[in-house]
Amino acid sequence: MSSTALPKRVALHRNPPTESSVPSSVAPSPFDSPRQSPSSTSLSSMASDAENTSGKMIDTYGNEFKIPDYTIKQIRDAIPAHCYQRSAVKSLYYVFRDMAILATVFYVFHNYVTPETVPSMPVRVALWAIYTVIQGLVGTGVWVLAHECGHQAFSPSKVLNDTVGWICHSLLLVPYFSWKISHGKHHKATGNLARDMVFVPKTRDEYASRIGRAAHELSELMEETPILTATNLVLQQLFGWPMYLLTNVTGHNNHERQPEGRGKGKRNGYFGGVNHFNPSSPLYEAKDAKLILLSDLGLFLVGSLLYYIGSTYGWLNLLVWYGIPYLWVNHWLVAITFLQHTDPSLPHYRPEAWDFTRGAAATIDRDFGFVGRHIFHGIIETHVLHHYVSTIPFYNADEASEAIQKVMGQHYRSEAHTGWTGFFKALWTSARTCQWVEPTEGAKGESQHVLFYRNLNGIGVPPAKIPAK
Repeated sequence: MSSTALPKRVALHRNPPTESSVPSSVAPSPFDSPRQSPSSTSLSSMASDAENTSGKMIDTYGNEFKIPDYTIKQIRDAIPAHCYQRSAVKSLYYVFRDMAILATVFYVFHNYVTPETVPSMPVRVALWAIYTVIQGLVGTGVWVLAHECGHQAFSPSKVLNDTVGWICHSLLLVPYFSWKISHGKHHKATGNLARDMVFVPKTRDEYASRIGRAAHELSELMEETPILTATNLVLQQLFGWPMYLLTNVTGHNNHERQPEGRGKGKRNGYFGGVNHFNPSSPLYEAKDAKLILLSDLGLFLVGSLLYYIGSTYGWLNLLVWYGIPYLWVNHWLVAITFLQHTDPSLPHYRPEAWDFTRGAAATIDRDFGFVGRHIFHGIIETHVLHHYVSTIPFYNADEASEAIQKVMGQHYRSEAHTGWTGFFKALWTSARTCQWVEPTEGAKGESQHVLFYRNLNGIGVPPAKIPAK
């Protein structure tokens, strides 16, 4: 894939009101040109800009946002026909390759990293730590291949896709059909604040309620401490995935509005009736019940196998062999998904302004080097394409992604030029910068239904000043 590096954007940092200086830093831009240079930035000029937007939409970094003006037909027509072709043989090769790597790594460590061959306990611990990292990376690749199955991008055969997907996801304690259904809803409503299923940002009112303040106070509060940001990030990476499956955390919470009535009295959270394991969950329809139970059966079978291994070979061994690699898989899954849908340049839409084409563009491609390309099967590097046409197999995604960029123009977002280190930096940047979404101050008409990230940490455009109620 050719370089998708774009010109640099200006990250406008604002200090607390008592400071007179306004330091700036530079970050990469998703648009053709930054709105203003660091030297010309001041609180007064930013306030003036905000007051005179007259319907303009301004992202977190101060760049003017334009709503995408192309169609899904233009996107599809731009993709070469052969990119849509799926090969069962090719896809199965990658499954067997990844499974063989997992088995080989286990065999080598189990037989050659032992007290007899490596007498030093610290060295053995370090080597087994490396084992967990490797297995976590490759296990994430298996997760991605099951994800391909869920989108029917694995092969032309739905039976083969669902069989392979059910096996691979069950081995990773993922309820295949349950997740497939909810994930499909995410694709149908990406960027829609009322219907999206993944990393739906809090609105200003929701964020203020979470921290126990009034919405109008957010523009006056002091910044969140870096320690608190780090703590929240660690908790997200450790527990985000199981919490999503158990409580629908980061998913929409509008179940009461569902027309079939299955969401009556159900809310996200513990004991709220919204999860990926119960056939009566409002995430599903009555016709999905058998598939949810089949997903649960896969988890029961794998759970029973793990119990047998732990009972027979020791629970500490099971923790090292499977438990810690499983946590690594969870970490990578949450990090990838979070950074695909969370960035200071990304908009989110109220239903009044949303459509599929706009929502699919509210995603961003990143880069994770060799691991991203060859172990994670390109899920990080071609995610924008994936939201437009999710049935294209990953091995054709680079070519298709280049093709749609010509249609998307400035609406295509990529951080690929930052490399794999930029991926980790983006975790911190997004955690500090993307706290809630709100319309641009002074936005009118349709623009008031397009929301952008704001924060308490003095990064980018300040929160809008709103009167107390």
